[in-house]
Amino acid sequence: MNSDRVYANRTFLAGFMLVFFCALFSSSYAHGKSVRVVTVDSSINPGVALFIERSLNDAEKAEDECLVIQLDTPGGLADSMRSIVKSILESDVPVVVYVAPSGARAASAGVIITIAGHVAAMAPGTNIGAAHPVAMGKEIEGAMAKKVENDMVAYARSIAAERGRNADWAEKAVRESESITADEALKNKVVDFVAANMDELLSKINGRTVSVKGKERVLDVAGATVTYAEERLGEKILRTIANPNIAYILMMLGMVGLYFELANPGAVFPGIIGAISLILSFYAFQTLPVNYAGVLLIILGIILFILEIKIVSYGMLTVGGLICLILGSVFLFHRDSLGLVRVSWEVLVPTVAIVTLFFTVIVGLVVKAMLHKPTTGLEGLLGEEGQVTQLADSDGIKVFVHGETWSAESDERLELGDRVQVVGKRQSLLRVKKVERTQGG
Repeated sequence: MNSDRVYANRTFLAGFMLVFFCALFSSSYAHGKSVRVVTVDSSINPGVALFIERSLNDAEKAEDECLVIQLDTPGGLADSMRSIVKSILESDVPVVVYVAPSGARAASAGVIITIAGHVAAMAPGTNIGAAHPVAMGKEIEGAMAKKVENDMVAYARSIAAERGRNADWAEKAVRESESITADEALKNKVVDFVAANMDELLSKINGRTVSVKGKERVLDVAGATVTYAEERLGEKILRTIANPNIAYILMMLGMVGLYFELANPGAVFPGIIGAISLILSFYAFQTLPVNYAGVLLIILGIILFILEIKIVSYGMLTVGGLICLILGSVFLFHRDSLGLVRVSWEVLVPTVAIVTLFFTVIVGLVVKAMLHKPTTGLEGLLGEEGQVTQLADSDGIKVFVHGETWSAESDERLELGDRVQVVGKRQSLLRVKKVERTQGG
């Protein structure tokens, strides 16, 4: 009986150990065969940089075989691009930059990110290039243009040299905005190969030796499990609002909303929308090259609009507020290392016009209300006519004015039924005078 029990225990232990080691082996095998894919199909901005950096950290912790950045971008902010490139260069996990699918492009900042990858590939029908620095879609002019261009050329050449790619073409992409197809990029040694899809990409990089932080590493991705990284909510929000135009609109909407709430306490909705918009704009500003002198000018402009209500300036405060608003909007962002980051004129002009119109209308309504004759209370009865309904020898003079009976006083002798006119007030008493009836009245 005891021997049977011992035998059963040993069998259970052996089975347990077998299952444990099988699971461990299976986990290790699967662990070494995982590939993480990050899809970027938007402009390069702080939200995208945060997404890629977080995915690289996750890939390092999971010991993925490599991380693939599937790229389709028109370009973006240089500071965000440099942040991504820095993360790639310092990564312990090999990074494959794959310009895909067909019809995609790696323009401007996307060029530098592509050549920074340990492996660079493109899908047929894609293109790469046009990395000349611009200011929110417009050419930079003058001495600033030369400085920015030279800085970007040096950066592009250093990255290309680090990865053993065509540094001369990288310089042309910056200086001359040269753009080439996938086949031309392969021929010019800008990318390592052309792959039609993810399966072909993994097939071609399998067994390839890459240098990761100075150490040789062979990519083993045969039969690897491919997982696609998902953006977190915060990254999605930041990617959306990190556009300077959107951040600017949010700030203006926030200020207008809060002003409306302060001017009309209890409205609630404008205050909530304004507060949320302002918080989101400040969240975006922390990732953008903000010039806080521009922010202060905008705030000063809003203050001048508000002061117009309290001070009679014959429109001078409104003009000053408009000037501050325009200057602040123009100076809101300073130079990014790829060029000038600024609010586009297509957004700036309508926004300033709408905000100015809003405050002008509000100021006009307030001034009109201040100048308008009161229609309620004692003040609203001045000049009104009424009739005496009770004399002083009973319970004080009572007059019927504007549909109500009021206590009154007069320096004249009044009789019941006399017509009187309100000429003033003393505390809660109306001061009235007798209205002389005209002949035949």
